[in-house]
Amino acid sequence: MREIVVISGKGGAGKTSIAGALAHLAENAILCDLDVDAPDLHLLLAPQHIEEHAFHSGNEAIIDPELCTECGTCAELCRFDAIAGPDSGETGYRVLPFRCEGCKVCVELCPEKAIAFPQRHCGEWYVSDTRFGTMVHAQLFPGEENSGRLVTLLKSKARDMAEERGLEIVLSDGAPGIGCPVISSLAGTHLAVIVTEPTPSGMHDLARVAQLCDGFKTKVAVLINKWDINPEMTRNIEDYCAGKGYPVICRFPHDRAVTDAMVNRMVLTEYDDGPLADILR
Repeated sequence: MREIVVISGKGGAGKTSIAGALAHLAENAILCDLDVDAPDLHLLLAPQHIEEHAFHSGNEAIIDPELCTECGTCAELCRFDAIAGPDSGETGYRVLPFRCEGCKVCVELCPEKAIAFPQRHCGEWYVSDTRFGTMVHAQLFPGEENSGRLVTLLKSKARDMAEERGLEIVLSDGAPGIGCPVISSLAGTHLAVIVTEPTPSGMHDLARVAQLCDGFKTKVAVLINKWDINPEMTRNIEDYCAGKGYPVICRFPHDRAVTDAMVNRMVLTEYDDGPLADILR
């Protein structure tokens, strides 16, 4: 079994369009969307949920108004100003969830033991049917953290399903950038297909994410999207890749068909069976 992840180092480079087309062309693959903060592969693949699971990570403090005597100890001790009280116009004391860091100081030191500390419900993850096969994906709630942990969970589920079904590939659409979700997506991955653009920011972010791949001993292949908008920068990217030993597997031209396919909620290779599809094949 091989794990392939499509990443970009930046948003808007065409990563999901490429990943969706590869999902169409792939055989014997489990699909996975590892961009759990702002996923969009589902917009192209229209998944139908088979399984739905809550994702819990970390804890949050919750004050029980029936037990609280309004002594103010929690507000005094909270260094994150995460507890609002009468001084801020509240009728009692309550925890501000977007400020709470889950440090548990208020829970441990409340003299009335009036503060609960349940696990935080951060989002949902799914196993779904698509027209290209089974997809594992997720959606964090706005402002929630621990996306790296959720990515690891999705990868583990996709691996297990691929092994159970005797499938050869786990094909993932990764998150942009080089943060926690990308780091988690690269762990144990055999090949990272980096989609870049012939712009200064595209070149810069290619170098950053490729260096991250090197740190994980993950093989790198580079796809230059919209290469013809700046042929000189394209040559610079190719020279950089040659010096680093990264194969440039594709020069993909700028074409309206990519946008038209997206508007129709289709991937390029099923929308336009022409030269662009041939390049991706």
